[in-house]
Amino acid sequence: MPMVKLTQQFINKELICPPGKSRIEYGSDNFYIEVRATSQGQGTYYLRYKDSTGKTCHQKIGRTADTTLGDAYKKCALLKAEIALGADPRGEESARRAVLTFSEFFEEHYLPYVKPRKRSWDRDEQLYRLRIKAIFGNKRLNQITRQQIQSFHTSLMNEPLAASTCNHHIKLMKHAFNLAIDWDMVETNPVSRVPLFLEDNKIEHYMNDAQLEELLKVLYFDKSRPVCMIAIFLLSTGCRLLEILSAKWSDVDLNRGIFTVRAINSKSKRLRSVPLNESALDVLHQLDTQGKYEFLFINQRTGKPYVNVAKVWTRVRKEAGLPNLRLHDLRHQYASFLVNSGRTLYEVQQILGHSDPKVTMRYAHLSTKALQDAANCTSTMIKEATRNAP
Repeated sequence: MPMVKLTQQFINKELICPPGKSRIEYGSDNFYIEVRATSQGQGTYYLRYKDSTGKTCHQKIGRTADTTLGDAYKKCALLKAEIALGADPRGEESARRAVLTFSEFFEEHYLPYVKPRKRSWDRDEQLYRLRIKAIFGNKRLNQITRQQIQSFHTSLMNEPLAASTCNHHIKLMKHAFNLAIDWDMVETNPVSRVPLFLEDNKIEHYMNDAQLEELLKVLYFDKSRPVCMIAIFLLSTGCRLLEILSAKWSDVDLNRGIFTVRAINSKSKRLRSVPLNESALDVLHQLDTQGKYEFLFINQRTGKPYVNVAKVWTRVRKEAGLPNLRLHDLRHQYASFLVNSGRTLYEVQQILGHSDPKVTMRYAHLSTKALQDAANCTSTMIKEATRNAP
């Protein structure tokens, strides 16, 4: 290494790698500039030092094109002081590089963990593959910042995507980082305080008496009997579609009138018992699958349980004059039957299997009739007292 006194003038004019060499160093034993044949006229500042084991290490300080000589000397002095106090810049840099990229973590750790534990893991994989991977896949977990995530969140709204869909990306990343913290891969979660968009997705279609009558006419007489019976069973129990499609005869106690939703099929991951009313029992008595199949509702063409009834349901609801009615709306309709019959929100919560009473509160506005009847009780008492007054 040529021992030269480094000056700004030397750096501006003399940073040349001689012919026949791939690189050269200019400077002193512990502070030097490396110039490569591929980048004549510019170089990189380095500090040469020995670590705690006596091994010679080289710590990059900056490029001559970006850092003045004076600033490089200051950074060098600071590094020397830190090393004297026990710091190891190269070791710390190696540790940073050892942190997994988001793609490595997601594909090699997150997905294998959630696949046996989360029914919707394929949705997580889809969100990651379609949008998250392109932005954060090559970034190391400790390089991802809250500002980057907030910018990504905002950009999703500009695609445009619904607020709830945008939020699902952030919820997924938050869950992934929480697992990384649990597994001691990172120390902080950059997603923890990223605010979600306000969602107005509580879409509910309640049928009036005439609409309900038209729907039931189609359901009781349409040729697609299994799918129609699924819809009647949904309307009669308030269950979710997945809970019904995965229902087995072993889950049904006809004598006690109880349908047990297994925890694996329940959204809340909890076992729950659903009381079977007369219309639900009628559906079960009409099925010809008991003793022949394990599941209640069987697609006769495949001999397997239904996995999708969307095509038939689209036709059925159009025939009933309700083209926007979703199968999930039958669950809401069942809840409205309970509330308008004077049942308490606690009872509704237990039957529908809501883990949080706040979810059941969405039906509070349906209890107007019950509240009016309660209010009328006071009117009756006032009138009675008035008649008895002297």
